[in-house]
Amino acid sequence: MTKQIDELRAVVAGTPHAPEVMSSYLEQVRTRAYTVTDADVERLLAAGCTEDEVFEQTVAAAISEGLRRLDAAQRVLG
Repeated sequence: MTKQIDELRAVVAGTPHAPEVMSSYLEQVRTRAYTVTDADVERLLAAGCTEDEVFEQTVAAAISEGLRRLDAAQRVLG
């Protein structure tokens, strides 16, 4: 499983930096993903982001947060 996790880390590290317009949306994905709605995505598209960009940044933020939480759990468990 370590190999797959390392591959996920590499994918996240290789994701291009998100445009500033996405910062609050990506924070929402990281901290309260359950509140993301179609309207949130539509606002990004209206602001000039592409569907691919929104998808890639959303997935990268979610994976990154999942890995952060995994690392925290592993530290607690020793």
